[in-house]
Amino acid sequence: MAYIMVDIESDGPIPGGFSMISFGAVLVQYGLDKTFYGQLKSISENYIPEALAVSGHTREEVLSFDDPATVMANFATWIKTVCKDQPIFISDNNGFDWMFICWYFHHFTGKNPFGFSSQNLGSLYKGMVKDMFKNFKHLRKTAHTHHPVDDAKGNAEALLTLKREHELKIKL
Repeated sequence: MAYIMVDIESDGPIPGGFSMISFGAVLVQYGLDKTFYGQLKSISENYIPEALAVSGHTREEVLSFDDPATVMANFATWIKTVCKDQPIFISDNNGFDWMFICWYFHHFTGKNPFGFSSQNLGSLYKGMVKDMFKNFKHLRKTAHTHHPVDDAKGNAEALLTLKREHELKIKL
């Protein structure tokens, strides 16, 4: 299995009614040198200015981004290129990130290469330390900038730290 750490930025709370603005992905392996970055043109007239502001982009910029169908097809190709077997989707907040990636894959390509499951890094950490009030974010090395590749890398660093320092059994 190949773990792909994903982070997305959006202009609202749900796919379809709002848009995924950008996303980043990194193959979880030492070096973290296999990454993907996509910027997607808005698919909706709806947007929440405060949510859009988190991405660091203006509405005008977003309207000039790439066609979502092209970006999602390119992401599927990248996944096939870096994964020799089943890709596993993992993120900091998989309830949020997953719903956008899954919806966009099904809507724009007809299928999701990740299948129907996702993993949550935060829940994994809470289980490993046996404390529902603990947070893994101190394990990041790359700053959390809201650029999705930076954020995915930081989360992947945390996962690699769990493998190295907490004996997490994970195949890379």
